[in-house]
Amino acid sequence: MNFMQSLFLLLSLFSFMFSNETISITQTTSNQEILTQSEIFIDNTQKLSFEEIKTKSFQKNNSETLSFGYSPHLTLWVKFTLTNQSNQPIKKVLEYGNPLTTNVELYYDTNHLEDGLFQINYIRESLNPSFEIFLNPNQTKTYYIKASSYITTLIVKLNLWDINSFEKQVEKHNMILAMFFASMLILTIYNLFIYFITNDKNYLFYILYMMGIIVHQLVYTGFGSIYIFNQDITILLVKYASILVAFPVFMLALLVKSFLKLSQYPKWDNTLNIYLLVFIILSFVFLITDRFNQYRSFFSVILLLFLISITIYATLKKNRQAYFVMFGWFLFAMAAFCMYFSSLGIFYIFDDFKYFVEITLILEALVFSVALADKINQLEQKKNEANMELILNQQFEKQRLEYQVKEKTKALKKAYDEKNLLLKELNHRVKNNMQTIISLIRLQSQEIEEKKIKSMFQTIQNRISAMSSLHELLYNQENPSYINAYDYFEKLVDELKESFETQDIKIEFDINVNIKAEQAVYCGLIVNELITNAFKYAFVDGNGTINISLKKENENYLLSISDDGVGYEQQNNANTLGLILVETLATKQLKGKFQHNTQDGVKVVISWN
Repeated sequence: MNFMQSLFLLLSLFSFMFSNETISITQTTSNQEILTQSEIFIDNTQKLSFEEIKTKSFQKNNSETLSFGYSPHLTLWVKFTLTNQSNQPIKKVLEYGNPLTTNVELYYDTNHLEDGLFQINYIRESLNPSFEIFLNPNQTKTYYIKASSYITTLIVKLNLWDINSFEKQVEKHNMILAMFFASMLILTIYNLFIYFITNDKNYLFYILYMMGIIVHQLVYTGFGSIYIFNQDITILLVKYASILVAFPVFMLALLVKSFLKLSQYPKWDNTLNIYLLVFIILSFVFLITDRFNQYRSFFSVILLLFLISITIYATLKKNRQAYFVMFGWFLFAMAAFCMYFSSLGIFYIFDDFKYFVEITLILEALVFSVALADKINQLEQKKNEANMELILNQQFEKQRLEYQVKEKTKALKKAYDEKNLLLKELNHRVKNNMQTIISLIRLQSQEIEEKKIKSMFQTIQNRISAMSSLHELLYNQENPSYINAYDYFEKLVDELKESFETQDIKIEFDINVNIKAEQAVYCGLIVNELITNAFKYAFVDGNGTINISLKKENENYLLSISDDGVGYEQQNNANTLGLILVETLATKQLKGKFQHNTQDGVKVVISWN
């Protein structure tokens, strides 16, 4: 290598050293601001790769916070170099101080890490995007931050923390925001109870406004994205940011309109009505196109200014409620304008007063709560005056109503008793009629010698008997709407055992529920058919066990009938019509499900609700 080449390399090395300001870090430094010691490059094409960016010329930055406002068509690159001058390895956390930036990426060496609103790393507990930084002893590394935000505003702030200080800062920040949301939620619930008590629409508008503010701040602070919403909901909320911004302002407009009784000022009222209609139309325009996203907060600010003007006018007209609203407007406007101007990149108050918005919103909420309470007190005074007049008639009205209630109660009880009596008599007569039919069938079947026809008569007789037994039980109990399933099924089975003379077949019951009378009819027919089939075909040697179970799980009934007989495959004479009847009753009448297993015996399961 000749002298000129050596000189050139030496000059290049010096040029590199002086053009890239390195940031010395130590283990003891708890928090170090990075952005003022970095360089930036704005990629207006949004197409440059990391390898291409490394060849670009960066500009020195002197601001602690970079605010570009709504900038969907640019990508910001921040370059900084860290040096560990100690003999110990250093582990730090790089915090990107804006939870609303949609895409944040960190590049160094061959590594590439992603975070941001649309690619949240849910392992982290901090609301802001963060990355771990590790440097070996006496090591120097150059890092690149790539930030872009095509829906939300692009605001950049970088801090380097030691891990313990960062965790304490995150815990403190999360706790303060949790207290803020808890306070807002308590105020909302408190006013919700008052709304239920008073049914005053002012409280309804105020509650909807508070809910809108809570959701907006959950997204704005990043609290909701980490602890409440999943990624899909976060993206959806940001996508509909125009509604997220417009909704609380719109509810506040309705509150002012109702609270100040704006109808007494027709010109202001009509103007506000027209603007609210335009405001709704514009909000939907922002939903269907992204072309005007930079103006989505502008019309909300105009509405706020107009509402403040209305309140000032009402104050000059000696409107008592306007005094409260005026002070509340002062607080809300400060918070709203600070958020609006920071989104435009005009100024960023949160560097000096981190929780300015949260404090002003809580104070504003308290002021509006006091204003509503004062109005309730005014209404309460008028109510007390009206009550004095009502008290004179109250005692007479009470006695008159008590007399009417007693008479109505007597009439209802009499009608109820008559209904039960008629229902019991009806059940008794139906039971007697069915017994008559059964007797006629039994007499007729005695004259028949053919076994198949005699069996059909017996089956018909058993089916009618199943319904007759139900009406007999209904007749003998106080409440004819429900029936004890165990008593009913036991009676059915006893009659069937006597009919088929199958004393060696064991019947086991697992029933502990009552069922409706109309459902009991179908259940009785189902049990009759399945037990009849089992008696006829299941047990070749005349011995076996039949299990009948009826349970209620949650809101569903589960009827199970099984036997340990030969199964359908060996039952060549199985009653196909009976099974069709069972399935029809289960699916069409009970509106349930029918399942059956014919291997190793027969098991039928019916479920309904």
